[in-house]
Amino acid sequence: MTHRITAIPGDGIGPELMDAAMRVWEATGVRFDWDVQTAGAAVAETEGTPLPQRVLDSIRRNKIAIKGPITTPIGTGFRSVNVALRKELDLYACLRPCHLYPGVQSHFDTVDIIVVRENTEDLYAGVEFDLNTPDAQKIIEMGGGKIRSDAAISIKPISRSGTERIARFAFEYARSTGRKRVTAVAKANIMKFTDGLFYRVCGEVASEYPGITYDEVLVDAICMQLVQHPEKFDVLILPNLYGDIISDLCAGLIGGLGMAPGANIGNGVALFEPTHGSAPRYAGQNKANPTALILSGMLMLRHIGETEAADRLEQAIAGVIADGTSVTYDMKTDRSDPSAVGTSQMADAIIARLRA
Repeated sequence: MTHRITAIPGDGIGPELMDAAMRVWEATGVRFDWDVQTAGAAVAETEGTPLPQRVLDSIRRNKIAIKGPITTPIGTGFRSVNVALRKELDLYACLRPCHLYPGVQSHFDTVDIIVVRENTEDLYAGVEFDLNTPDAQKIIEMGGGKIRSDAAISIKPISRSGTERIARFAFEYARSTGRKRVTAVAKANIMKFTDGLFYRVCGEVASEYPGITYDEVLVDAICMQLVQHPEKFDVLILPNLYGDIISDLCAGLIGGLGMAPGANIGNGVALFEPTHGSAPRYAGQNKANPTALILSGMLMLRHIGETEAADRLEQAIAGVIADGTSVTYDMKTDRSDPSAVGTSQMADAIIARLRA
């Protein structure tokens, strides 16, 4: 069977990572028909938007997509291609496995955490009002003196329906993969209505899964606990903003963002991508770690039913990491180690293990 996949190289280090990763995925023996779609900063210069309609059309048509990192402007301009893709395609579940592979430099011996992040609501919904605008002024007046008159305002929507479907996704994932504990993370002691609703609905869904332990930890408390005892945690379920932050924290436990894959899943559509950004200052240097993108492809293989190929791919990646010879500079004990290899050469090493 040949799988038709939308491939979005991205910008910055994205194209060179995608080139290396595609060679690795194809070396598994799975047949792909790549529908390559460009997006990002360079595309915006020629097409007027970093996310042309043709990209969305391709993903809707093919149902499966994988993308490299795309630059998100800070403070001004287009909000985010990544956020726009999740909203437009209703990719409500962000799955970010954080697994520590032997050979990776870490303060811990074991980390195996699944971060499940709600992808469409919370402060990332994009409901914002600039200071000194009529809409901001209305909200300030509604605040009864609690909001300063010169404030810009973001609104944090948390819905029952949005929370229920992400909670059900987390528990179904836990059940299907043999996970034993789901922990909901929020700040309900302060945001009693929004985060309080998140906890209430997660608890209601948890009652339908008696074989899985459910608990709740405040977001500030879990930050401390994760850096002290990450082995205590299994599956974490979080609203959008907390999920973004905590997934990066968990990536730090397993060697950094270069080791952190991701999946964005909706009803009948899925988009796979690394957690890290586009690092434009390293573009074209054959230096960036391709592991996160290659592992995102491993998640994609599992999603499309190519389980045996996914297992072999993960074993090959783990073997290269454990050997420690053909890895990029960020995976060396000394980042100035001259034995570090480039993006393409690490991909070659993974391919060699797949073919051994």
